[in-house]
Amino acid sequence: MTNLEFYTGLSALWIAVAWVPYILDRIMVRGLMGGMANPSPDDTPQSAWAQRAMRAHTVAVEAFVAFAPLAYLASVKLPNDPYPGTLAMFFFIGIFAHYIIYSLGILVFRTLAFALAALSSLAMGLRVFGII
Repeated sequence: MTNLEFYTGLSALWIAVAWVPYILDRIMVRGLMGGMANPSPDDTPQSAWAQRAMRAHTVAVEAFVAFAPLAYLASVKLPNDPYPGTLAMFFFIGIFAHYIIYSLGILVFRTLAFALAALSSLAMGLRVFGII
């Protein structure tokens, strides 16, 4: 397994489980049945960290939608190039750190972590198109 495959898969796996903490908070705040009910304006608000975690998860999903096809193209077009694997590692570090930092409510660093992931996608696209 290449670094590109490993970190792209790890990113997908992280995004696939990142919903668990905020759903557990929803159950803790609203009870089991309230946690599984449809949203309502009368719902007890979730903890602030859980609301931030939900937004961070949405950001990760949206970022991955751009990154994953580029990673796939890199694996097909540049199978022996180590640079896409490094970019995939930076993407994973960026979205993972963004989720944790955003959930904790730390300003500035959450933006820097997201920028790492976003710029990794941009660099991946530029590499796939032979610009860098």
